[in-house]
Amino acid sequence: MPLDQSLVGTTYPPTSPYEVGREKIREFADAIGDPSPAFREPEAARKLGYPDVIAPPTFPIVLTLDASMVVLEQLGVQLREVLHREQRFEYARPVTAGDQLTCVVAVESIKSLAGNDILTTRTDVLAGEERVVAVWSTLVVRGEA
Repeated sequence: MPLDQSLVGTTYPPTSPYEVGREKIREFADAIGDPSPAFREPEAARKLGYPDVIAPPTFPIVLTLDASMVVLEQLGVQLREVLHREQRFEYARPVTAGDQLTCVVAVESIKSLAGNDILTTRTDVLAGEERVVAVWSTLVVRGEA
């Protein structure tokens, strides 16, 4: 069954705050194999002009994936039906240790293509009222075979 087009334009309430910790940043950097000292050493980050260690550019996926689950649940989509197609990040500034971040998810589009649905969401990752990064996720929801 095609996804409900009426959800295009829907914006969901902010998530609960997520406190970004140095250890989580280090674990993420380890997981992606990036040895940058700015992801591990506060002094290295300060030399670059940041107040604390910064997170790798794709770190917000940790928050946005969970935040997007509300959309999939409302659409009745199971993760086993989903293929990740594209991810895009637009930064205002890097995520830093100590940030208290919330996510506001909006459904940007739902399109049908070759029997599948293409769902695009935009998640604004906020520190208070400040937008730190906007994250677009495009998912293919497999049609019935």
